[in-house]
Amino acid sequence: MNVSIQFLGAAGTVTGSKHLLTVNDHKILIDCGLFQGLKDLRLRNWQPLPIPADEIDTIVLTHAHIDHIGYLPRLCREGFRGVVHCTAATADLAEIMLLDSAKLQEEEAAYAARKGYSKHNPPEPLYGTDDVKRLLPMLRGYKYDTDVTLMPNVKLRFRYAGHILGAASLEMTLTGNSQTKTVVFSGDLGRYDNPVLYDPAVVTGADVLVVESTYGNKENPVDDPEDAIAEIVNETMTRGGCVVIPAFAVGRAQGILHYLQVLEKQRKIPVLPIYLDSPMAVTVSDLYARHLDSHKLPLDHSDNDIFFLKDLDYIEKAADSKRLNDIKGRAIIVSASGMCEGGRIVHHLYHRLPRQQDTLLLVGYQAAGTRGRRILDGEPEIRMFGESVPVRCRVASINGLSGHADRSELMRWLSSFRQAPKRTFIVHGEPEPAAAFARLLEDQKGWHATVPQHLEKFQLFDNI
Repeated sequence: MNVSIQFLGAAGTVTGSKHLLTVNDHKILIDCGLFQGLKDLRLRNWQPLPIPADEIDTIVLTHAHIDHIGYLPRLCREGFRGVVHCTAATADLAEIMLLDSAKLQEEEAAYAARKGYSKHNPPEPLYGTDDVKRLLPMLRGYKYDTDVTLMPNVKLRFRYAGHILGAASLEMTLTGNSQTKTVVFSGDLGRYDNPVLYDPAVVTGADVLVVESTYGNKENPVDDPEDAIAEIVNETMTRGGCVVIPAFAVGRAQGILHYLQVLEKQRKIPVLPIYLDSPMAVTVSDLYARHLDSHKLPLDHSDNDIFFLKDLDYIEKAADSKRLNDIKGRAIIVSASGMCEGGRIVHHLYHRLPRQQDTLLLVGYQAAGTRGRRILDGEPEIRMFGESVPVRCRVASINGLSGHADRSELMRWLSSFRQAPKRTFIVHGEPEPAAAFARLLEDQKGWHATVPQHLEKFQLFDNI
């Protein structure tokens, strides 16, 4: 058995996760993500992969964030006809995420056509709703810790990763004529002691390890997110303003609702109108009741809900979302997307950034080049809807709410490995964190680690 790997994304960046594992002539794509952020990265979405789509036999997903699944419909349009394996919760989430992604792209293309600001004539989305609908029957969902046969000599097991609902690390067992090898993909690892999600599962070893490094050079101590949120909310209410929280519709929005629920019950914040303004986040929140084995939160049997707040309003219609612009103060708006790149949060920013009494609370990772990163870095004006919008509101951030393991937590997960992998690849990190994490593994564990370049290919096993 001959095995190689090629890194088609998330190499030197945190987006566009795609790792092509070739086992003899069988091609397995690990994740199929969309590039986001900087323009040079986004342009890669329009470039053909180095392998024709119809030559990919199988896809395995670690979780349902767009930077891990967002290229699937495009691949389907280009000829992929195989099976997509994932956890049951990821299958449900993928449908929600991809339909929303397609809708946003179609709307953006239509808007660009009306306004005439696109360089393309006519503007076209990368993929549309019909592409997503063709893909959905290919999804296969499984329980954690269940053996899945990808091909006669390759088995897969999904392990709990703690990143978002349904997120998994992958343990792949390759059985050759005389040897058995294990290839492990960490996926995106979550934080330990998360109040919503379980800790990442213990993995004891691998011959080849592909591990993320989003925070490979950084500690993100969780001082006390509840008190930090309470301080920001109460200070903003004193000024008579609104708190606007950009949050990923999957995971982060639900985590914020949980914290607000706890703070309200403990009377650390007043009962306030709270608006979850994201149709996708609303739908995702409902999934938590369907996948109770994938998180810690109990079901409130009085109303069959997980996230119960006294004055919580789920906003689904666009007209209701626009009416939130008329609210002058003393409210909390949670909206997507988390990096402020698209979705309803953009029109909230348009109206709220100039208001000195309001607060923009950033609660997640802001990738280089995104609107959220530019605001966090202190740019005085932000371009949106063809206009420059002044940033006069308070800008606050809480790093402890990140869904990614920090440097110490990555090392904690790796501490369960009984011996060094023969090959370790560092992915899903910007160049500095990835390189720093590789050095950390060398210094503290004596492991040699490789930081692959985009499209770089490596031979893993020969004639096993």
